[in-house]
Amino acid sequence: MGIEFDERDSGSAYVERVWRGRSDGVDRMTSIATAHWTLVAWREGRAWRVAVQGPETAATTAPVPTETEFVGIRLTLGTTLAALPIGRLVDDGAEFADVSRRSVRILGHTLPLPEYDDAEDLVRRLVRAGVVVRDPLVADVLRGWQPDVTARTVRRHFAQVIGMTPGTVRQIERARAAAALIRAGSPIADVGHDLGYYDQPHLARSLERFIGHTATALRTGTAGQLSLLYKT
Repeated sequence: MGIEFDERDSGSAYVERVWRGRSDGVDRMTSIATAHWTLVAWREGRAWRVAVQGPETAATTAPVPTETEFVGIRLTLGTTLAALPIGRLVDDGAEFADVSRRSVRILGHTLPLPEYDDAEDLVRRLVRAGVVVRDPLVADVLRGWQPDVTARTVRRHFAQVIGMTPGTVRQIERARAAAALIRAGSPIADVGHDLGYYDQPHLARSLERFIGHTATALRTGTAGQLSLLYKT
């Protein structure tokens, strides 16, 4: 029992991944760190709720409503909701109060509820309305591009856009990749070496901080329910 996730890639420049799930017999999970914003809708009984979840700087334990359906739209790095200040969203979220059985009002725009198969259409409408915006500098820097500005300026820009430095983003993405490989059966020592960790204690500290569990717990399945984890 737990949350069984279906998830898929997206070809959109604004959407990295779309997922859906249903909770069954689990009341809490580990929410692993992420530098991304996520739009999420969930149904408890007959009532739908919709929120945006901001970046999470460390793993936390999150409650899970029982017998609840979820749909999540994970935005690409640097894609945000322009009207919401990043300081309000880091390690937090914002729920949209005006939700019916068929629609949600997001920052002044009424839209259909998020669905797994047409998530990109919803985001496309938010982009056209100017609600969702993408900062290409973030993705470019993380791919290795060096802009003609100081490192301090880049760090300040990242802090303004996604609430954390480029170094922290890379640490989170590396920890997620390590956790996914370990859960898939890759030898722990090889994972640490291949992903550039100094030694096993370095890998262990990273997993504890960003994933919330040890490599052994991830390997043996005793880590319990995790939020969506996949190869980055």
